[in-house]
Amino acid sequence: MSPSAITPYATACCIVGGGPAGLMLGYLLARAGINVTVLEKHADFLRDFRGDTIHPSTLEIMHQLGLLDALLELPHQRAETLHAEIAGRDITLADFTRLPTRCKFIAFMPQWEFLNFLAEQAAAFPNFTLIKSARAHRLLYDRGQACGVLAETPAGPIRVRCQLVVGTDGRNSLVREQAALSSQSFGSPRDVLWMKLGKLPGDPAWSMGHTGPKQNFIMIDRGDYWQCGYSIDKGSFETIQQGGLEKFLLHIAEVAPFQDDRLQEIAGWDQVKLLSIRIDRLDRWAKPGVLCIGDAAHAMSPIGGVGVNLAIQDAVATANAIIPPLRQHRLQLKHLRQVQRRRSFPTKATQFLQIKMSRRRPKKRRTGGGSSLMTRVGNSRWLPRLFGRIIGLGFRRETPQHLSNETCTPE
Repeated sequence: MSPSAITPYATACCIVGGGPAGLMLGYLLARAGINVTVLEKHADFLRDFRGDTIHPSTLEIMHQLGLLDALLELPHQRAETLHAEIAGRDITLADFTRLPTRCKFIAFMPQWEFLNFLAEQAAAFPNFTLIKSARAHRLLYDRGQACGVLAETPAGPIRVRCQLVVGTDGRNSLVREQAALSSQSFGSPRDVLWMKLGKLPGDPAWSMGHTGPKQNFIMIDRGDYWQCGYSIDKGSFETIQQGGLEKFLLHIAEVAPFQDDRLQEIAGWDQVKLLSIRIDRLDRWAKPGVLCIGDAAHAMSPIGGVGVNLAIQDAVATANAIIPPLRQHRLQLKHLRQVQRRRSFPTKATQFLQIKMSRRRPKKRRTGGGSSLMTRVGNSRWLPRLFGRIIGLGFRRETPQHLSNETCTPE
């Protein structure tokens, strides 16, 4: 490939990954007048089996940005409490009704709707560029410092030169790999199998997106279909497949609120998607010229649906730390390390709680499944309120800064 065949781009910040963290950070930088380019490897945001919970903390940030009313005009469902079935009884895991926020509920919204909304809001600023179908494959370096990204697009390769590369490209982050950032893994005892079932008149009027797992089965209302999840022991999917699809569907029929024949929609294993759950985090989130946030810095369990909201909070903290030095062209590693110092405690505390909640009680003490911690929550009056605050707000709230009259105006 000749250098002349590569299309050059120049920007202040190149964000690899158009997920919640990437698009929120892109929006905040563009709003502050910073030139920013987001590279998204897919042609759109329309993918199943992604986190769809928008917590009170994120809704509060959207209010602070003046975007809340427009966001809530999109189709969504609201949950003021989260429930689960433990030992055969329904318990309240989290109560959001007493939170000191404008929105005292979780909004359930397909993630592609949320991402499209953020992308549209960011696109109103002339210094925001979103390049879809752009697959980053190499970091560029100059004297030991990351200075850009080489990516492939349908129109040919592009080279993006920048002051900072931010990896928001998920738990299998290329930026994380290319920057040789080491990590710690804390495992997880469970995986999740996701399936789709069409909705029919007369279907149960309970969306498990409002509650929690019942006998390891969960349902999320996607409008014209149900997104169904089934929790399994870590690494057991291959054994389940060996037992045959029919046996698996018969087992699902025992816990799903459907007639058995409905499950015949699932005609092959290609309609059953494995989400391999893992909990890990980077030892260092940054090196000169490069920073990872969101799932690229810390993979979370689906417990509590907190991944999206931690990613949003990471993005806000990042924007607060890097906007002034980016404006003055004096960004240094110390500014990137501020992000990890700010977000390290909430990351560690959330992962600790997820690990505790996923641990099952010893068999001799177990009467109906569930973790010891979740059972204690179910038996308490005040713990659901505490968990509502932890799940709804996180361990450290973030507030967007640099939003004064200095910010640029949408076209």
